[in-house]
Amino acid sequence: MRYDCVIVGGGPAGLNAALVLGRSRRNVILFDDDSGRNLVTRESHGFITRDGIKPEEFKRLAHKDIAKYDSVEIKQERVMSINRVSDTHYEITTEEGKTYHSIKIILATGLREQQPNIPDIEKYYGTSLFSCPYCDGWELRDQPLAVIADKSVFELAKKVYTWSKDLIVFTNGEGRLELKDRDRLVAKGIGVREEVIDGLEGENGQLRSVRLEDGTLIDRVGGFVTPLWSHNAQFGKELGCEENEYGGIKTDEYGRTNVWNVYAAGDASLIVPAQVVIAAGEGSAAAIGVNGDLTNEYFDAAD
Repeated sequence: MRYDCVIVGGGPAGLNAALVLGRSRRNVILFDDDSGRNLVTRESHGFITRDGIKPEEFKRLAHKDIAKYDSVEIKQERVMSINRVSDTHYEITTEEGKTYHSIKIILATGLREQQPNIPDIEKYYGTSLFSCPYCDGWELRDQPLAVIADKSVFELAKKVYTWSKDLIVFTNGEGRLELKDRDRLVAKGIGVREEVIDGLEGENGQLRSVRLEDGTLIDRVGGFVTPLWSHNAQFGKELGCEENEYGGIKTDEYGRTNVWNVYAAGDASLIVPAQVVIAAGEGSAAAIGVNGDLTNEYFDAAD
């Protein structure tokens, strides 16, 4: 069987693309290897009617919605390769060695994140340390917070200041905070510590203090960090997709890349962690692009 579209990635972007294409009566298969970036997240925020939903519950409800459309299949398989095999379609091979054929591809593979080089940071990430103030700032409002970041620490601190004025910025010995930015932070009552962080202390994912290299403990109950983002899969690069200035897959407003019949949506194109509602919207746009192009190609084809 040749599918109208294969979607690689089962996060909000891929799921919403599958929903829209199912409602468009397209034969679709979605591959989800369950390696999403938000697996450590306890709740997702900022999506109207779903504010505070647990990621696993969001996925369950999404699968329930999609199940109403019998032209959509969801496979719990890891895609290993995508190759153009003719002027009409691509061949997709999974880890199990199975092959599938599709006219169009949507890459919704998301991102992977590498945390700052701080001992034990993984114990707290997703529980009391987060990356997105818009997603988790409300829950940490007015509390003593840490902002741990690289060269973007000033911009992140400015955002977090909206939710709490009790901030201490930690550069972890990187020395990347410009003097003028340091002065602006201090003028707002934001503390700045430029020593190396030796570790974090707390219990059950709840941060209690930041420990500096000299043993100094600084009380903090949570905060925000800036992981290093990279693509969760390299299919875009392997297929020859152009990248935008931030390293994401470059697309137009309907998810089209520069590569024939390849589309991208969600974090893979934004190269920053998007809120669920934004990623889902990107998936919807890419699905509309796919369906519109399939429609035009059908009517443009010779009888």
